[in-house]
Amino acid sequence: MEIKVLMNKESDPPVRSQLMAWEEFVELSGCPGEVVAELLEMGWIRVAQSANQADLYSHTDVYRLRKLQRICKDLDVPTLGGTIIVDLVNQVIELERQVQELQAAIARK
Repeated sequence: MEIKVLMNKESDPPVRSQLMAWEEFVELSGCPGEVVAELLEMGWIRVAQSANQADLYSHTDVYRLRKLQRICKDLDVPTLGGTIIVDLVNQVIELERQVQELQAAIARK
């Protein structure tokens, strides 16, 4: 596994990048490259670019792809249906977090 190192400033020590190249991304996700390419075309996976214009991918999307694979397998749904389910589950989680924050704010008053 390749470790990428970024420099913040000349005086700062190197830090490990949270992004990875295509090969590592596909390997870590366990998802076939064709499926990853399809998800990229759909805009479901976010792509960053390095200074030399190479595409880079995040660990967050590795997690999302693994979740997508589990849902597609467990519920026997196609990839597109799985992406919708993953997005809806994430929206519910975010809404629950917001409700908890609002309840905490109300309790403090």
